[in-house]
Parts: sequence; C-alpha cells; structure tokens
Amino acid sequence: MLRTLRKAEYAELMILFFIQAAGMAIWFVPLGSILDAHGLHAIKPYAFAASAVAAFISPLAFGAMADRHVPPAKVLRGLALASSILMAGISTALKYHGNQWLVLGLIQVFYLTYSPMFSISTALVLARLQDAKQEFGPIRSLATVGWMAGALLIGAVSLDRSAYAGYLGALVWLLVAVFTYFLPALEIPKSAEHLAWHERLGLDALTLLKNRRTRVVFLTATLFNIPLAAFYPYAPTHLHDLGFTRTSAWMSLAQVTEIIGMFSLAWLLVNWRLKWIFACGISIGVARFALSALNTEPSVLLGITLHGASFVFVFITAQIYLDQNIDPAWRSRAQALFTLMTGGFGNLIGYLSSGWLFDGCSTGGHTDWRLFWGVLAAGVAAVLVYFLLAYREPAGGEAQRK
Repeated sequence: MLRTLRKAEYAELMILFFIQAAGMAIWFVPLGSILDAHGLHAIKPYAFAASAVAAFISPLAFGAMADRHVPPAKVLRGLALASSILMAGISTALKYHGNQWLVLGLIQVFYLTYSPMFSISTALVLARLQDAKQEFGPIRSLATVGWMAGALLIGAVSLDRSAYAGYLGALVWLLVAVFTYFLPALEIPKSAEHLAWHERLGLDALTLLKNRRTRVVFLTATLFNIPLAAFYPYAPTHLHDLGFTRTSAWMSLAQVTEIIGMFSLAWLLVNWRLKWIFACGISIGVARFALSALNTEPSVLLGITLHGASFVFVFITAQIYLDQNIDPAWRSRAQALFTLMTGGFGNLIGYLSSGWLFDGCSTGGHTDWRLFWGVLAAGVAAVLVYFLLAYREPAGGEAQRK
C-alpha cells in the first residue's frame, strides 16, 4: 500500500484527517450538552440544522473553486483559519451569556466555513491514491481516531458542558490551517475565461445525478442521514438521563466499530458487491436504533458502538464509489454535492424532524426514549427497503471510472 505514495506524503494525509476530525469532534460531540448547560435548549435543533443550511451554499461553491481556480490546500487553509476565529467568537458569546440569536447567528456563519472542509480534504486525499479501494480505508481511519481523540479529550478535561470546549476547538482549527502548508500541491485545470454563474457556484455538479446508479447512491445516503442526524443531538442526552457522566467519552465508543469497518472495507470492496455493503450498513443502522429503544444501559452503549460501522459501510463506501465512477475533473464537486445532499437535505430534515419528535416524546421533563428511537429505527428500515428495490448493479460488477 505504501508503495503508491512517498511514506512522508502518506503520513501527511493521515495527519490531515486526524487533526481535522479531532477539531470536528471537539465542537460537534458536546454541542448539544453545551447549549443545554447555557439555557439554550430551545435553539438546539436550529443550531444543528445550521450545518445543513450551510451545506446548501458553501460546499459546492468552494468545491468548484478547488476544482477550477485555487489549489485545494489553499482553500482548506483559508476555511480552517476562518473556522478557528468563528469558533472562538461562539465560545465568547456563550461564556458571557450572549443573546441566543447572536449565538445562533455566529454558529450559522461558522458552518459556512466549516461545511466544505472535509469534502475538500477527502477529494485531496483521494487524488493522491492509485487504488482508493485498498488505500482509502486505512487513511480515513485516522479521521476516526482523531474524532475519538477529540471526544475523549473533551471528556478528560471535563468540558462536556463548557464553552471552553470551543476555545480548544479553535486552537485545533488553527493547527489545521498551519498544517496545510505541508500538504502536497495538486494541479488544477486551467479554467475557462468565462464561466456561467451556475458553474462558478458548482451547480453544474447536479448533472451527475442523471446516472441512475449514482442517483440512487446519493438518495440512499441522504435518506439514511435523516434519522441518523438524531444521534449527536440526543444520544448524549439519553446517556445523561441514564446516569452517565463524561458523555463525550462514552460517545466515542462509536469509533471502535468505525475503525474496524475502515480496515475491513478494502476486503469487502473486493469481495462483496456494493449493494450488499450498503445493505449491511443500513441494516446495522436499524439494529443501532432498535438497541437504543430498549432503554437499558448495556443496549444503549451497544447501539452507540454500532453507529460507527453503520456510518462507514454507507457514507465511506459512497465516497469511494464517487471516486471510482466520476471523472477526476469533477472530483471536488462530486464530493461537495455528496455533502450538500447528505449534510444539506439530510441533516436539515433530520435535525428539525428529530427535534419535533423529541418534543413529542417528552412530557414533564421525561422522555419516552423507547418511542423516540423506535420511530427512528422504523425510518432506517424504510430506507433499507427503498435501496434494495431501487439499486441495480451492472452485469459483471462495478463499473470503472469513466
């Protein structure tokens, strides 16, 4: 595997995923608990939905920039620096009990810079690999380790409900910005002198949906992300209700099976058809929510643990599918469109609907967790039925990149 890259360059890509995912976890995992602790429970669904709103705007635009105008590492550098500044601003507003709408507004602006980064990093890494099926899983596993490290760090220093978690995240994003100077440069094609406005915004990537298999992959991942969006806003709350402390650390159990899934993905992609990898991931998602619906300490922890494998077999498989089946000139835009569909439509519908579901399942300060997670399990089961009926693999297996 290492023969396809210089060892130093291979390590650079792994470190990029590690520190970026750590910054994401430091912010995202404790966010719901931090808002609750500062009396901002009312805006929690909208704070998480802000990422979805941003996903409609910035990933395609910055993805098009990385494909056509500016080297991806430079785009990533500017976004990481802006994210660092904005995260520090959000933490300051929380610390000094700023107006809830000010906090929400800062969160929304933050997500405009935060949303495109991981899709750009993914495109940058995939561009350096000769065999993504074999190589991407082990490299991407460092993002999982980074996410786990960020969540465990928050728990270790007891910042699960503190605004100071944001200051720590700001330092990590500043580190990401500095690290981009060490990343390998990618050549970008010379752009035409005159581009239509929809090309500058990356909206021409929507033409990728004309391919039926690609369209089904996009729609499946998007629909799957709707119930999955409830995981980080409400799983820590469920753990807290069951008497757990340091909930961010407990949430990192998901990364155990995520790492296992990453390293098994290379073998699965060679020996299994894509359809059954997807079906396996969605089925694990059904089990994940069904276990949480049992509302016991062991079942909830086991459900959280299964979350990682479910994520890998659906979302990471989809990213590899795009790299293998989309023209390299569309690389960043394809990954950005995936972010728009899953992080935009999927998250927006998921965060808002799970917030309404949570309110409907809660009375007098008590939540009917069996009903809450049971409804979500049924939603994932419906996605599984759709995918099995809609996806048709070509004769002879996966198509090669066009």
